[in-house]
Amino acid sequence: MTHQPDDPAPTDDEPSSTEPAPLKNTLYRKVTRGKRKLTRGRLLLYRVAVVVAWWAVRALWASCRITHVAGRDNAEQAIRDLKSLIPVYWHQHMLFGARALLDLRSAGLKVGFLVSPSVDGTGPAMLVQKVGASVIRGSSTHTGARALRDYYETIVKQQISPAITPDGPRGPLHEFKPGAIMLSQITGKPILPIAVAHSLKVTFRTWDSFELPLPFSRIAIVYGEPVKVSRAMDAAVLAGWQQKMAERLFDLRRQAEAALEQG
Repeated sequence: MTHQPDDPAPTDDEPSSTEPAPLKNTLYRKVTRGKRKLTRGRLLLYRVAVVVAWWAVRALWASCRITHVAGRDNAEQAIRDLKSLIPVYWHQHMLFGARALLDLRSAGLKVGFLVSPSVDGTGPAMLVQKVGASVIRGSSTHTGARALRDYYETIVKQQISPAITPDGPRGPLHEFKPGAIMLSQITGKPILPIAVAHSLKVTFRTWDSFELPLPFSRIAIVYGEPVKVSRAMDAAVLAGWQQKMAERLFDLRRQAEAALEQG
């Protein structure tokens, strides 16, 4: 199925609060290794940087053309039926992976993004709020156990769907870590795999081989079938699910690339 979605970005006239709204999972304000304080000067710097970053992202999204979208109907139906789920895409696809999620807001999806609880996370948190998503303050490395507990409340009670890059935040590249699978197991919510392909891109020499689509690039987005994992599993079964989900993302990526090749 081919679909050309409207730009989900809010207009410039939409109000934005002067101070950042209360963040999700305030427990994480107490669980940070950073000792720096959020001074007025640093807050002003973050605000300026967020405005510049948001305009840059909007300009890139506007210059690229989403020429192929597959699986969106099934994703939207799952959202209407379940209210929340667990979206996953590779770290290298963050720019249009996030866009793919924002495009599902019309179906009722409430998108959440995990942001560091440190002072350095203030800027990203402001950017997440700028795009109209929910902020989940926490660290997937330093506060992982607490993150799982608070994720449960976020997903089940607040019905927020947290975007997860399963090979993040530091790799290895394309290693599907167990976090999303464990969340699906404890919440009973399915995993929604998403893949992206770009016709023109620059691939950075970073751990994630980050892909930056060039202006006027054609974009293909493929939403996979929502996947429910088994509620009981041992280490071997968990490892099997990790491999299965990684292969699912690779397969969806191949579908997206094939769609671009076909024009």
